[in-house]
Amino acid sequence: MTLSTSSNFAKPDDAFRAIVEAHRGLTEAQSADLDAALVLVLANHIGDIDVLREAIALAKRRMLEANQQQQQQQQ
Repeated sequence: MTLSTSSNFAKPDDAFRAIVEAHRGLTEAQSADLDAALVLVLANHIGDIDVLREAIALAKRRMLEANQQQQQQQQ
């Protein structure tokens, strides 16, 4: 199995909205806990350690790139 990075949703905005709505009314700590629980549930659903590692690397790379862009914009 390879990591799919294109949308698999018929309505991607609905998927995004569902995630945002799940966080509504939660404290910052509860929101972080929800994110962690969701990651673990979806990682289990994937069930492929190589795909999981690829997803982790991609997410981390994107996060670091976004942080670098923010720092550059602040300078």
